[in-house]
Amino acid sequence: MLDQPLIKTLLLVGIVVVTVMLTRSTSGSRHQAVRRLLLIGFVGLAVVAVLFPRLLTQVAQAVGVGRGADLLLYGLTITFLGYVAASYRRMRVLEQHLTTLARQLALREAIEDQDPSPPGPKPRT
Repeated sequence: MLDQPLIKTLLLVGIVVVTVMLTRSTSGSRHQAVRRLLLIGFVGLAVVAVLFPRLLTQVAQAVGVGRGADLLLYGLTITFLGYVAASYRRMRVLEQHLTTLARQLALREAIEDQDPSPPGPKPRT
């Protein structure tokens, strides 16, 4: 890790952040606000990279990467890992909700099947 220590450190920190994303809960408005801020930051960086490509190369050389395109690739890799992590967590939550709903529906249908009275309004006594 002696060559290019800054970029390696930044990439490892990015991987740790993605790992932490996998282990934290997704509920709450705070989480949604952080996601929106990250999206705004990502779009801002993309605009700067398109408008000022030499700046991206200068930043890349400052952190120990030879070309701006390589730095962009590293950044997109970390972003993709974050997206995969967030999608996985979202899918897990949806599967849990679906399982809960399926169980509730099965219980409701089982109770209705055991009820001997005909469907419709109950007779008044």
